[in-house]
Amino acid sequence: MPATTLLLTSLGLGASLLGARHWLHRGLTPVADTAGPTPADLGLPAQAVWLPAAQGARLFAWHLPANGHGPAPAAVLLHGWGGNASHLLPAARALHAAGYAVLLPEARNHGRSSRSDHSSLPRFAQDLDAALDWLARSPGVDPARLVALGHSVGAAATLLVASRRPGLAAVVSVSAFAHPEWVMRRWLAARRVPYWPLGWLVNRYVEHVIGARFDAIAPLATLAQARCPVLLLHGAQDVTVPLADAQRLIARRGTAPARLQVLDGGHEGFADAGAAETAVLDFLAEALSARRPPNPHTAAAAPPAH
Repeated sequence: MPATTLLLTSLGLGASLLGARHWLHRGLTPVADTAGPTPADLGLPAQAVWLPAAQGARLFAWHLPANGHGPAPAAVLLHGWGGNASHLLPAARALHAAGYAVLLPEARNHGRSSRSDHSSLPRFAQDLDAALDWLARSPGVDPARLVALGHSVGAAATLLVASRRPGLAAVVSVSAFAHPEWVMRRWLAARRVPYWPLGWLVNRYVEHVIGARFDAIAPLATLAQARCPVLLLHGAQDVTVPLADAQRLIARRGTAPARLQVLDGGHEGFADAGAAETAVLDFLAEALSARRPPNPHTAAAAPPAH
């Protein structure tokens, strides 16, 4: 091959690789969206707060302190890819009405939070850990009754956190996918990128960028390692993450204390929001019942044990 042709070929290949890299990083960095209702629109007494996170990032969040006196159960609610804190305000309202302190953070590159070079499942999990740490230290919160609820990628992040965080009381995973490899394959297929060899190479490059192997962070792996009760909630008509993903998850839960509840609805919501709220509240009440602190008045009135 003549030197000129070789040089032009090399330059063309280099340009193609740089273009592919730019395209991938754009796909891994969602457009920040702040649209949606505010807590005030729903009559919720929320405070806007900023949380410290990994790599010097700052996360925006809405905080709803619990009503009443004494240590209260507390929940962190994490949105999905491209979402923001407003997307889970209806769930926050139901939990707050049930006596929970609630925190709705926005992951990096989402909403009003810090910008970064990319977003990923591990980073969602890092941001969830930061939010749980912040809420556990908040006045009026019972750190023994700390729970996490997430949607889509946020749901996968709750399972990753549940696999490695001691002391978490319960997790609600809404519309979680089973494996990032399958998510990426669906994403590539929608863009008409053949899986072999291009799609396979793309996925390996993504693993390099996020610093984790898909097999290690996949909900198929992390659910089986969960250290607390888990509720998988999934829409029967979900076309973004098919119900088959949830069925594979529950089939591979091993000895993890997990259950699956299927409701009519799609990826972004359920046909009967009230039924979903009831399912979550009933599950959390059961999971947290053994962690409720003793009532000092009841204990004082109880007869001595013989």
